[in-house]
Amino acid sequence: MIRFFDVVLSAVGLVLGSPLLALLWVLGWLENRSPIFRQVRLGRHRQPFILVKFRTMRLDTDNVPTHMVSASSVTPLGRFLRRTKLDELPQLWNVLLGDMSLVGPRPGLPSQTALTEARARAGVFEVRPGITGVAQLRGIDMSTPEVLAEVDARMLNELTVARYLKLILATVLGGGGGDRIRG
Repeated sequence: MIRFFDVVLSAVGLVLGSPLLALLWVLGWLENRSPIFRQVRLGRHRQPFILVKFRTMRLDTDNVPTHMVSASSVTPLGRFLRRTKLDELPQLWNVLLGDMSLVGPRPGLPSQTALTEARARAGVFEVRPGITGVAQLRGIDMSTPEVLAEVDARMLNELTVARYLKLILATVLGGGGGDRIRG
């Protein structure tokens, strides 16, 4: 049932959001000529996939977890996109393709071995990763892998269609603090 909602809501979001997506793409193009950011992340069953989002950092930023990046790496447009969570909109495509769900654990990088191991122990890789979830709404980032894996596992154990819809609504209404950046 959740996959049904993922497909319907992501398709509707892409169609209705297409003017906004186009505007943000143009603004990103004007800022750095590379508005879309692609990165390999670990999905369901630890399978790698390409996550897409709007670029929020300078082109020369290291490919590391967000909590390891300096705040000076974030572009002016990127600050706005992160604050409003609009940088995540292209991930609706990942949801439509089946790489992700709207609700689930944020997909980590293959290089985040402590997080990968903690999530494997907690059974988190049995589901698709998500754009939003309890950890995102509580501001728990990937710098605390054991805590994050525990919160993700608890969310998945308690996930119902009603809770799924509540988490999406809380995110749309501005819940959560986003990823923490150094400095």
